[in-house]
Amino acid sequence: MRSWFRPAPGSLWSRFRGQPRLRIASMFHLVWTVYVFGDLVFRNDIGPYWILATALSFPMFLFLYAQAYLRPVAMAPWLALLVALLGYATMGFNASGGGCYVIYACAMLGFDGAPRRCLASMAAVLAGFVAIAWFVVHWPYAAIATVSFIAFGVGTINVVYRYNAERDVELKLSHDEIRRLAATAERERIGRDLHDLLGHTLSLITLKLELSRRLADRDPVAAKREVEEAEQVARHALAEVRSAVTGIRASGLVAELAAARLLLISSQIEFVYANDLPEVPARIDNQLALVLREAVTNIHRHARATYAEVSLVVDARTCILTVRDDGRGVSGDEGNGICGMRERVRSLGGTLAFESGQGKGTSLRIEVPLRPEDRALPPQPAVLPGTHDRLAS
Repeated sequence: MRSWFRPAPGSLWSRFRGQPRLRIASMFHLVWTVYVFGDLVFRNDIGPYWILATALSFPMFLFLYAQAYLRPVAMAPWLALLVALLGYATMGFNASGGGCYVIYACAMLGFDGAPRRCLASMAAVLAGFVAIAWFVVHWPYAAIATVSFIAFGVGTINVVYRYNAERDVELKLSHDEIRRLAATAERERIGRDLHDLLGHTLSLITLKLELSRRLADRDPVAAKREVEEAEQVARHALAEVRSAVTGIRASGLVAELAAARLLLISSQIEFVYANDLPEVPARIDNQLALVLREAVTNIHRHARATYAEVSLVVDARTCILTVRDDGRGVSGDEGNGICGMRERVRSLGGTLAFESGQGKGTSLRIEVPLRPEDRALPPQPAVLPGTHDRLAS
């Protein structure tokens, strides 16, 4: 018997592991079973079999409801069917209890399956309920319509909630895939750049050192000259490597903007940003990407916006990132998200201006000053004197 109350793999209870809010909600929903005993309030005569029907049906319902959360979720429709049959059987003895069971059955039908199949199953359950209520137990039309409306509404809400939750999971996977592809593309670019940067240079150094070794005995002066030129090439290569490493961008803002567009458009929020981003120093790029991620997450979760815009301006002295939306805005103290963004911007030596009002949208302006090394152009490849001539010869 203990195994019946142990969550099975793939059950809703197992999926709710680490989400106590959802587990509490699943138990809180049982508060509506108070209507199983509604005949005691709404009817003057509860009939001779009311107590027996309720005493037998209510424990069976609680068991089936628990199994809907503890068994694999694929079993939920079959358990919902059993609850519906329990409601049909109870309607003639406990009217409010039978209607309550039918409502729970429709709610449980939303636990698994394609939306159309769930809605069709609810319609079938309610068709059976209407037939029994009208032709067998002769319920009034208003009571049948009320129970049917509540049952279908509750079941539809569960379907929509589950569908949105699945879309959120798919969206998160899409975001992770975008970031993975961006990182892969960046690694490939770095590999190509290093190959192009060092391949020719190292070959040239090897050639000069071999030549100096051959000339060491016959022409020491020429050998020394070749060694000195090899040293110059090596120093130049070192400078180029340092410049390349400094200029390697993590594509943080690029990847975050792509992920932000996917997230906001899926939330029916129009998102506008420039496709051609200006060059951002590497030390700023990653931090601004994290700030942008937090800002876009806030828009998605809290703003209730229909439009959002991101702009990036880089001039000789500053880098300015602006994020705007037309949402409901916020009032009161700043939350942890804004405080975290301020700390990141402060670590760059910049400032964050936050403007928001109730119903007036929100605007974030991040301004980061550029250092002299940020504004310096990477050194251009230099051609050593006589290099091409000697290689050609």
